[in-house]
Amino acid sequence: MTISKLSASEQETITDAVLAANLKSQQEKGPDLRQVHPKSHALVWGEFIVENDIPAALKVGVFATVQTYPIWVRFSNAAQAEKRGKFASDKKPNAHGLAIKLMSVEGEKVLDDEDKTQDFILLNHPVFFLRDVKGYVDLAKVASGQADPELTQAMQPSFAILQEIASKKISNPLFIQYWSTTPYKLGSQAIKFSVKPQQIEAVPDSIPDADNYLREAAVKYLDQEGQDAFFDFLIQLYVDEEKTSIENPMQEWKEEDSPFIKVATIKIPSQKFDFDERKRLDEGLSFNPWHTLPEHEPIGSVNLARKKIYQELAKYRREQIEMRLREPQPFAFTEDDPR
Repeated sequence: MTISKLSASEQETITDAVLAANLKSQQEKGPDLRQVHPKSHALVWGEFIVENDIPAALKVGVFATVQTYPIWVRFSNAAQAEKRGKFASDKKPNAHGLAIKLMSVEGEKVLDDEDKTQDFILLNHPVFFLRDVKGYVDLAKVASGQADPELTQAMQPSFAILQEIASKKISNPLFIQYWSTTPYKLGSQAIKFSVKPQQIEAVPDSIPDADNYLREAAVKYLDQEGQDAFFDFLIQLYVDEEKTSIENPMQEWKEEDSPFIKVATIKIPSQKFDFDERKRLDEGLSFNPWHTLPEHEPIGSVNLARKKIYQELAKYRREQIEMRLREPQPFAFTEDDPR
């Protein structure tokens, strides 16, 4: 199970360059804002219910025993802040994210900044838009007009994926499917995972004329209408490098090659979440795929870069929040019960 075709020194050099660019952008647009997925549609609490009929070979890590974990779930917009204090409008098409933080997860973690958590990070598209971390630098060159024709042509598949993501019409973040896009370990196996809603709504003909309509839709469903939301947590198993590539996250793992296997149910009960205290908690939480048990460790160049980038961005942001609020520990969450 290889990680990347980039050498270790190339990986480190490129990762540092991407981190520097992200820190610069964060300093300019809002030091205490997330650089990645800064706009939240909802932060809600719920339950991650491990299934009781999982195949024995998949009973690894958090799926090892039948149990229910308390969780935080964050729905977000991938667009960067347009400027300090101003988020992108929901009317502008973009990728959307789902981040899940399991609580009360025992065992040694890959990172030591959170003791009892396990994070899962997903996007509303089955593939990633870059092959490896070098793609971040190449994409920036093309976007700024600094790339030669050969590089511009080579990056066209990435722009095609971004265009496909942007063309999706979304009415409610609770009604769409999300994918890990990049591979992860499940013990000695390689997997991808997906979160699929049990509640279904037809694709809308048009989107509402409101900058924050996705938050408003989630508020209406979970709060005003008092409905619960349910999702299936699904995994796909690695078959071979041709059908289920580890090295190329731009390649989809097709369901006919690797069928989805349900391993857990996510329940988000009806709740109020659109209030200041919850928004402050949302602002303070950090989601990172490397907040993980070793059994679920991320794989590949993109994920390896995330280990340093996400950790350093979160550290910088937390320092800025602490400075702003003049508190040594700006936000805390209860690991046993997120409610």
